Amino acid sequence: MRLVTPGDSAPASVNKYLLPHETQVITVRRHPAVLMVPVGLVLGGLIVAGVLSNTVAGGAGAVISWIWWGWLILLAWFVWRVAEWSVDYFVITNQRMLLTTGLLTRNVAMMPLAKVTDMSFKRSIVGRMLGYGEFVLESAGQDQALSTVDYLPYPEQLYLEVCEMIFPNKNATADD
Repeated sequence: MRLVTPGDSAPASVNKYLLPHETQVITVRRHPAVLMVPVGLVLGGLIVAGVLSNTVAGGAGAVISWIWWGWLILLAWFVWRVAEWSVDYFVITNQRMLLTTGLLTRNVAMMPLAKVTDMSFKRSIVGRMLGYGEFVLESAGQDQALSTVDYLPYPEQLYLEVCEMIFPNKNATADD
C-alpha cells in the first residue's frame, strides 16, 4: 500500500528539505493521539475552573477571574500544540527518512535509508486500539539524529513499505 501516490507532493513546510533528485514515497502526519494529553488537560481544566467558579464565595470575583485566566492560558497552550502537530511530518523518500517538527524553531532529523541497519516498531495497547505505533531505527553510528519516531499512523503498512525500500527484492525484474 502506497501512502502517497507518485503525483502527490510533500507539504510546502517539508518540500524545501527534499533534494532535487529525491522522490517522495511516503509523507504522513503524526497520529492525532499525540494530542490526547493536551485535550485531557484542557477539558480537566475547564471542569476544575467551572467547579471552582461555583464554589468560591460570592465576594471573590478576582479569584474567579484568575481561575478563568489560568484556563485561557491552558487553552492557548493547547492551540499551540495543535498548530505544532499540524506542521510535523514524517517523510520517506527514495534515499532517506526525515522527521520535521516545530513551529517556530524547525527541527529536521534525517537518516539515510542506506545507513539503517535495523528497524522495528512498537505498539502499546492504547496504540493498537487507536491505530498508532512507534518506529525504532538503528544504524552503525553511535549517535543518530533520528532513532525513534512515535505516534505514527498505519505502523504495519509503513513498516512493510520501508522494509521493501531498505531490502528490495533482488529477484524482481523491471517488467514486474
